[in-house]
This record gives sequence, C-alpha cells and structure tokens, in this order.
Amino acid sequence: MRALLILISLLSSSSAQAQPAPQPPAISARSWLLLDFGSGQELASGNADARIEPASLTKLMTAYLSFEALKQGQIKPDQIVPVSERAWKAQGSRMFIEPKRPVTVDELLHGVIVQSGNDASIAMAELIAGSEEAFVLSMNREAQRLGLTNTHFVNATGLPDPQHYSTARDLARLAAALIRDFPNDYPLYSIKEYSYNKITQNNRNRLLWLDPHVDGVKTGHTDSAGYCLIASAKRDSRRLLTVLLGADSDGARTQESQKLLNYGFQFYDGVKLYDANQAVSQLRVFKGAQNNVKAGFVNGLSLSVPKGQAAQLKVQLVSQQPLLAPVNQGQRVATLKLFLGSGEEQRPWGEYPVVALEAVPVAGIFGRAWDTLRLWFE
Repeated sequence: MRALLILISLLSSSSAQAQPAPQPPAISARSWLLLDFGSGQELASGNADARIEPASLTKLMTAYLSFEALKQGQIKPDQIVPVSERAWKAQGSRMFIEPKRPVTVDELLHGVIVQSGNDASIAMAELIAGSEEAFVLSMNREAQRLGLTNTHFVNATGLPDPQHYSTARDLARLAAALIRDFPNDYPLYSIKEYSYNKITQNNRNRLLWLDPHVDGVKTGHTDSAGYCLIASAKRDSRRLLTVLLGADSDGARTQESQKLLNYGFQFYDGVKLYDANQAVSQLRVFKGAQNNVKAGFVNGLSLSVPKGQAAQLKVQLVSQQPLLAPVNQGQRVATLKLFLGSGEEQRPWGEYPVVALEAVPVAGIFGRAWDTLRLWFE
C-alpha cells in the first residue's frame, strides 16, 4: 500500500492564536461527561471511565431494544401484552400494571420512559425475548455492537447487582445512539407526566420544567448509585448531552447537569463544516468506470469549538492510496483531521471518517489494464 495522500485545506488564514475554552465548572458527582451530539466530541469530563451502578439509566437500553423491535415489526404499539406475576411484583419504581388489566406496548413504553417503571421494563423484556434473562443477553450483545466496552447488564430495570455496571462515557454513547437511531420515538422522553391505572406520575427529569431546551432523557436512583441523570438539550441545530452519576440529591443532579449544559452552550460555538452529502473532495480511483469519486459525510459534519475560535479551524484530508475500484457508496475512503490554532499553539481537534458519496464500479478490461500500468510506474 502506498503512502498516504494528504490534501490540506485551510478554513482561515488568520494569524490570531486560538484560546482554549475556560475550565468547566466544579461538578459535585462521582462521574460526569459533556458531549457534543453532532460530532461526538467530549467537551468536558470527570472520572468518565469509572465503573458505576447505572440504576434506572439501564432503561435506555431496554427502550433501545424495544424501539428496534417496533421498527422490525416484531411487536406493535397497540399490541396487548400479558402481565406476568414477576412483572406485577417488581420492586422499586412502578407504573402499576396488573395481570388482569390489559396493557398495550405503547402504554408500557410510556411506563418505562416517563414513569421509570420496573414492572413495565420486565413486561417489555418478557414480550420481546420470552424472559428477562433472555432479554439481558440481547442487551449485552447490543452493548458490544454499540462499543460500550465497560458495560454489563444483568437485568432490564437497573436494580442493584455487583455485575450490573456501566460508565459515564458508555452511557453517553448509548443515549446518543438512541437519539440518532430512533428520532421518531425519542420525543417520548420529553413527556412530563403520564397516567395509567388512574395513577398519574411525573417524569423525574426536573430539567424538563426548568430549561425549555431540554427534551430528555432519563433519571436513575438507588441508595448505592446515588442520584443520576442523563440530560439532552437542543438550541437551534446544536444538541449537547450530559451524563451525571452519583449526585447527593435530586436537586443536586438537576443543578449540576444544568451547569454542564450552560457551560457547553456558553463557551463553545457550533460550527457547521459540511452539509449532508456535500463533497469534501474528489479522490482518484484506479481501475474504475470513472476516474474520481466524490467523498464527504452522509449526515454532514458539525462540531463545537471554543467561543470565537471558528476561524482558527484547519482541516487535513488523508486519503488511503491507491484507491481501487469497486468503491461502494458509504465506503470509508479517507479521514478528515481537524486542528485548532496555528504554529506552536496548534492542537488536534478531532478525526472523522470520510465516505464515498457514490459508487464506482470496476472498469472494463482495457481500463483496468491501463491503470495497472499507471500504478506500476507511479
């Protein structure tokens, strides 16, 4: 394989030095993280890889698999779900389902998400996988697929167990995947209250009342885990995610999460670099029916930079060469490296995969032969 072909493009030629964002506020929690949803950038964190008890934040995975089952047609929103004795007698927070009272999938999802019902979570697990134990196997497989390398589940509810753990970084990745993969279902997390069986319960995420930009996502609490909250806020087109684990009280988790959101929006700007399917570059293709392929980002690329420093961004496109046909649409063909600042002050600001925006089939025999000769001499 030949050396990398590097294409450099400067967004600005300004000579001013980029200044880092102020230090994040002091956060009173065992573990926490602030994430830019659009780019996946980690803007601030504390003890983010510490294994902790996720409590009811576990239900993000329960909901994720439920949304997937709906998407695949495995279950339907109006489907009547039998309530087992195990689900009925679940400990902890409940939506108060009963064996002799009909309940639908849609009602159970509201119970899982808005009311944080352990009974609803077990009922959904049993519906989808036949038992909570079988459902847990799916939870752990999905955790591996999503790259949650420090996460292990033993139940669908978040009840305490020494082998039931996650990290702030993994939970941020899970929450981001849920918002990204199920945009039509995510609005359930903004519902402030829900009534079932003549019992109305409020969503425990108090930020839904305090910050109009917050539209989710989930709280958790046990005596051993403390008070936990994953929050998401969207201002204009920019979304930030916070994970806060092990606060001392309900009020503390709300206040500390709000501090992180305010810090991210106040001291970082959202910068849109490329639109969806916009060509970043055209890369040379050998042995293809066409000589070049448009490369870019299917969903576009936006990111956060310290306030007022967008002009200091520089980009470097690194393409693996030679690029040989066939090239499939969506195939990774390069890496976009970002830098902030100039001279000795320049520092890396992230790397993002660049994909082919179109397919390039293999050329005919004469085209392939000609490019074989060209590659030999190049």
